[in-house]
Amino acid sequence: MNIAIVGTGYVGLVSGTCFAEMGVNVTCVDVDQQKIYNLQQGQVPIYEPGLDEMVLRNQREGRLHFTTDLTSCLNDVEIVFSAVGTPPDEDGSADLSYVLEVARTVGHEMQHYVLLVTKSTVPVGTARKVKAVILEEQAKRGVNIPFDVASNPEFLKEGAAIKDFMSPDRVVVGVESDKAKELMTRLYRPFLLNNFRVIFTDIPSAEMIKYAANSMLATRISFMNDIANLCELVGADVNMVRKGIGADTRIGSKFLYAGCGYGGSCFPKDVKALIKTAEQNGYDMRVLKAVEEVNERQKSILFRKLSAHYGGVLNDKTVAIWGLAFKAETDDMREATSLVTIKLLLDAGCKVRVFDPVAMDECRRRIGDRVEYAADMYDATLNADALLVITEWKQFRLPSWNVVRKLMNRPFIIDGRNIYDANEIKNFGFEYTCIGR
Repeated sequence: MNIAIVGTGYVGLVSGTCFAEMGVNVTCVDVDQQKIYNLQQGQVPIYEPGLDEMVLRNQREGRLHFTTDLTSCLNDVEIVFSAVGTPPDEDGSADLSYVLEVARTVGHEMQHYVLLVTKSTVPVGTARKVKAVILEEQAKRGVNIPFDVASNPEFLKEGAAIKDFMSPDRVVVGVESDKAKELMTRLYRPFLLNNFRVIFTDIPSAEMIKYAANSMLATRISFMNDIANLCELVGADVNMVRKGIGADTRIGSKFLYAGCGYGGSCFPKDVKALIKTAEQNGYDMRVLKAVEEVNERQKSILFRKLSAHYGGVLNDKTVAIWGLAFKAETDDMREATSLVTIKLLLDAGCKVRVFDPVAMDECRRRIGDRVEYAADMYDATLNADALLVITEWKQFRLPSWNVVRKLMNRPFIIDGRNIYDANEIKNFGFEYTCIGR
């Protein structure tokens, strides 16, 4: 089976590579010539465990190809996936210009039946717009070539994307014809050996499922952060609360961890887009607006704790930061709590030293030399008046506290992910605070 995937960002590259791993002949398309050249040379532009090796293997075995020209492969494929970016506009709505440009190219160049599948996260109603653009382009050519559109939203977690794709808990496919359903069934048949579910729906429902899923997870996170902040005020322990409510089978334990706010490419953008979609349809998503408000405030909690500890006087303090990526196992810093924290620290006159196992280059690209980049996690703590732990990388979990204690100017730790045992840290001579205890 031959398919094309337009867009070699996180979703497109992981999806294309995993399809190739299952025997599909995949051509990945992107307008970024340098990115395509690098991929052709085996240089993967994103950090995702296991992806480099999988890309190289499938290139070598002739199942994975990269090009800047969709037209060159369009006549050889049955399915085209659109996995281009949908960045938020200033008003929070999703920018569909790249999605519609893919549709425009397909309508202008197609010579036979094509199934155009939207894999990007798009608002409900996007498929109608995609279909209209293709019909418009065909009308300009004076042709009437049959085609279908479909929605196949992704549910990949950064840091575990390959596992999520190869062994998903469900695959959602929105279709409006038997032919589209048959094609998508054939494409996903190799995965059925793992006994996972393919859920076929109408297209608007598939488009809504992705937004609703991410918004629900974001809601659980913000809810627990609100509970954690209240726990601190009343003397409760949010970890005990989490275990107590998570044991309720109606609630479950996932996404109930308190922390310093969520970030990344999905949750913030998708919550905003769903709020905007509701507004455009005359409805007010009051719960999601609160979710967004809680999260934005939570991103400053480490700074507020630090400021309170030093009585509001932070000028000339040296602050170490462990973790820059929005979560572990990725170099993605989009909407990361670290960016908010660093800005607040610099504005307060602090000297900031940072370390992250993989996101240092991304930090340099985003903020340049406004912070000092440490050689390792211990170097970051040299002469520090406080250590802020923002990302829960595994290598941060069992450091040599005696070494850290000797390197720091003042032994003060703010744990933004609740990964340490308070009594153990205090036994090493540190002042310690976290979230919700």
